[in-house]
Amino acid sequence: MKKNLLLTLLALPMICMGELFLEITKGSDNPFKVAIIPFAGSPKVSKPLHQIIQNDLDRTGEFSLLDSKLLLPLIKTDEEINYQDWSLLGIDYLVAGNIIQSKSSVDINYDIYDIQKRKKIRNSKVFGLPGQTRQLAHYTSDGIYESISGIKGIASTKLLYVNEVKSNTPEASYRLMLADSDGANENTLLTSSEPIISPSWSPDGKKVAYVSFETGLAKVYIQDIATGQRESVLSKNTQISSPAWSPDGKYLSLTLYQDGNAEIYILRLHDKTLTRMTNQFAIDTESSWSPKGNKILFTSGRSGSPQIYELNLRRLNSKARRISFEGSYNAKAAYLPNEEGIIFVHRSGDGLFHIAMKYKKENFIRILTEAKMDESPSVAPNGNMVIYGITEGDQSMLAGFSLSGASFKLPASEGEVREPAWSNFLR
Repeated sequence: MKKNLLLTLLALPMICMGELFLEITKGSDNPFKVAIIPFAGSPKVSKPLHQIIQNDLDRTGEFSLLDSKLLLPLIKTDEEINYQDWSLLGIDYLVAGNIIQSKSSVDINYDIYDIQKRKKIRNSKVFGLPGQTRQLAHYTSDGIYESISGIKGIASTKLLYVNEVKSNTPEASYRLMLADSDGANENTLLTSSEPIISPSWSPDGKKVAYVSFETGLAKVYIQDIATGQRESVLSKNTQISSPAWSPDGKYLSLTLYQDGNAEIYILRLHDKTLTRMTNQFAIDTESSWSPKGNKILFTSGRSGSPQIYELNLRRLNSKARRISFEGSYNAKAAYLPNEEGIIFVHRSGDGLFHIAMKYKKENFIRILTEAKMDESPSVAPNGNMVIYGITEGDQSMLAGFSLSGASFKLPASEGEVREPAWSNFLR
């Protein structure tokens, strides 16, 4: 281990002052028009709750929220709703609720009304704790989003990413960060003077895997989020990278260089049994699992340029099948949640890198981003949003888009951010 290595392990996640700041850059062309009446209850809870819910829905780009100044008088019962008045304001859906507080809990009751159909479509209660307003708001906005769009909400999910902070000294500081899906509530899981890359969530959201160069070699570690305890997954004296969890959490797919060439292996975690999955003269790396756990995608140079291949794990002696053909560079692929397609990095004819998508039933790709150096896409668990890394000028930051056409950016207040990874649903 290097003598000058500065590695700080945190027994518990610690709050970092440099949070990400959400910037909505584009909305959907045909958003749902929604009015949210501030929930009745203590203003200390109601005001921040209202703002967070609005921000969550705004971030999807699929909602147009009525200005609070135009809201009609607060409704108290279903019978008092004047559907015609709300319809004249162009509102599709109305949300109203109240906050129930005690010494040990803060709960929310809320209703959603379909103005055009003139009926209530949801009545829900969200249970929470004092001081957990953000979590309460995220759960509530997820319910609103699902009831109106028909797609499960992701406001209550989490993000992993790497924050690099450069100082006046030659060495930079690398931080593995955890935050809410809107970039707020940022915590530091690990700080090191050596690079940290490729963070990956366990399916239950309790652990993370990542690559650290703290020993001078790329090594994969697993860390418990709650306790900060961590371990190297393999003691082999070789480069190990690109960890990806199987959907059941029992395996990691990895890239090992133990015979001088990068190949895909699968590690059974309970007994550290390794199974080699590829055997090629070219580099095989960047594996990711299908939602059912029966296939993996990976990047390989076996055709003469980086391309995406798929391997069926349920077949004996299965041969990898190439699934990307358009262009000279396609890499870092991930399945959409229902396996209807894949998201990946594509280099276009002008040499620029974009995030692209290919549906299984189509023989062409769709380029989804317009920047010059887009990288590391991660698909949200509902399949409707993608977060990725971009470079603007000399700064690296996170950006995202929904498949409905909305987009946003998450620049950091300090340093550069890259390598995002979206958690699974955590409820």
